[in-house]
Amino acid sequence: MIFLDTRLPGVFEIHLEVKPDDRGFFARAWCQEEFEAHGLNPRLAQCSLSFNTRKGTLRGIHYQAAPYAEAKLVRCTKGAVYDVVLDLRPESPKFKQSIAVILTAEKRNMIYVPEGCAHGFLTLEGETEVFYQMSEFYSAESARGVRFDDPAFGMTWPEKIEVISERDRNYPNFE
Repeated sequence: MIFLDTRLPGVFEIHLEVKPDDRGFFARAWCQEEFEAHGLNPRLAQCSLSFNTRKGTLRGIHYQAAPYAEAKLVRCTKGAVYDVVLDLRPESPKFKQSIAVILTAEKRNMIYVPEGCAHGFLTLEGETEVFYQMSEFYSAESARGVRFDDPAFGMTWPEKIEVISERDRNYPNFE
């Protein structure tokens, strides 16, 4: 696996190290030892899929608060997404800043989202599927979110948002 630093501390774009042969290729998509060597949380408690019928579907920006703060490894397994990570760690030098990476099934790239960061994505194609690996179990009482257009963050989106849940649309301004 190839770990690429981003401008947010602890957030990595990860690429597969493909080993091709006459059948196709083989690649490791997760390794506890490699995660630990990069100082990342290797705990794997839960995996989830998000299937999105329409282009322009926005999911997020979500996170879980302590004591169930979670790290995520996110990969697009079908289609493409504009994937955003927002740093909500008050002690971080990049507090309230975000990065965006285009994740595609074709590139097979992933994003690692550490605890204290929020995550969301906008589908760039219809029939898009996203696979999540999380370090904590889902906790409804710890589930939180921020609004995709909150002026506190200055996030921009590359395409028109066509589908968004009421919950995601109506988060209050960040304080």
